[in-house]
Amino acid sequence: MTESPVNSTHGRDETVDVVLIGGGIMSATLGTLLAELQPDWKIAVYERLHDVALESSNAWNNAGTGHAALCELNYMPAGKDGSVDAAKAISINEQFQLSRQLWSTLVDEGVLDAPTTFINSTPHMTFVRGEKDVAYLKKRYEALKKEPLFAGIEYSEDSRVINQWAPLLMQKRRKTDEPFAATRVPAGTDVDFGALTRQLFTHLQAKGADVVTNREVRKLKRLKDGTWDIHWRNSLGRTPGKTNARFVFVGAGGWAIKLLQSSGIPEISGYGVFPIGGQWLKTSNPEIVAQHQAKVYSQASVGAPPMSVPHLDTRVVDGETSLLFGPFATFSPKFLKNGSMFDIVTQVRPGNLWPMLKVAIDNPSLITYLMSELVKNHKAKVDSLRTFVPTAKDDDWELLQAGQRAQVMKKDKDKGGVLQFGTEVITGADGSIAGLLGASPGASTAVSIMLNLLNTCFPDRIDEWEPRLRELIPNFGESLNPQPAVAKKVLGETADTLSLTA
Repeated sequence: MTESPVNSTHGRDETVDVVLIGGGIMSATLGTLLAELQPDWKIAVYERLHDVALESSNAWNNAGTGHAALCELNYMPAGKDGSVDAAKAISINEQFQLSRQLWSTLVDEGVLDAPTTFINSTPHMTFVRGEKDVAYLKKRYEALKKEPLFAGIEYSEDSRVINQWAPLLMQKRRKTDEPFAATRVPAGTDVDFGALTRQLFTHLQAKGADVVTNREVRKLKRLKDGTWDIHWRNSLGRTPGKTNARFVFVGAGGWAIKLLQSSGIPEISGYGVFPIGGQWLKTSNPEIVAQHQAKVYSQASVGAPPMSVPHLDTRVVDGETSLLFGPFATFSPKFLKNGSMFDIVTQVRPGNLWPMLKVAIDNPSLITYLMSELVKNHKAKVDSLRTFVPTAKDDDWELLQAGQRAQVMKKDKDKGGVLQFGTEVITGADGSIAGLLGASPGASTAVSIMLNLLNTCFPDRIDEWEPRLRELIPNFGESLNPQPAVAKKVLGETADTLSLTA
């Protein structure tokens, strides 16, 4: 999108069918689905910044991994007995296939631009060192190679083979070093969620949705008739106002917790969020970039949250290819990059105070990890990179600030409070309001998340909507992995449409 979405002015008493708060991939996905399923509904989108896709959905604020569990070890951890279970990895992959199917249809229908503007083939690899991790990776490979959605996965402990896959990993790596191994899936992807989000909002506007930037939602109030008053303030001029809506979705990243709390729905009681920032090392040096075409994940450091798993990624943004390594954890009390220094304090309520304190008490390794990350300077971060790229030079890599991630903390009847990774949708009892908390793999699985939301919030309309849903997502309601022939067909068709490696 070359310009900010067109601003418009709502009257104080206007009633719309749907208000989507936040200009990220979640609101864009839900808005797109609703515009296709119920074209007569009036949809309004409110974003507090001057354009959409400037926070977590922005290409440089996330890793751009098409999360399909092809390389991410945290979706398939080893059990206490050393066994591995592929169930969660398969589930994540199934969810990503829904996204691919929707994007494929939208490309066919002319909603999205050429696929290379938002998605590109990038092999997904895992690289580990040490006898324990090598043994684990081999078990993981043996469990996945027979699964249809993981067809084509390769495994090697041979430096010559790994060098063909990712030359930067092997340069000057001494044979006397500890053992290493890698897996590779050629059919992985790199996704520019910022470009995708902007294209979806452009289409929404063309369908009649009102996408309003520089508008900050301050409060949500439920009326006796079951509708919601959305109290907002324009960033330019600080003009206040309100809009009435029959349904509200809060897709405002870390700020979702604040707005859901303001709504007064009891379902948000006991929830809090813990903000974790990040930095990347980035290089656009063409000589270095040319030697690496993959997203390579490894094991997380002790105490590190899953979102901080180290990885060396090929990124394609606005047609330019670069490499990112990280993320390195940072800390800020803000829930968004453009948030408030008081965010972490103003979320505290009687219902979530103990769960949050219990999370702090039960996760000392996370605190230790964050402290160790905070003291790393540029040189120390490049030293970490050298475990991946032995030949890395300090001057070739620059630091780039990533997005803020607000990890979910919630009440737990056994532990008092737990820190949860991933995403969670909080829905009001009557289905008139819903909001998303959490982080990765949210963007990649946005379609699945929003389909579940539609089923929860609009159960009386799902049957009516199903024909169009099946046009948009041909295998809507099906699991692909138990159907090898169907899985192969779907993977091939979406790869063809999206110009990807099958």
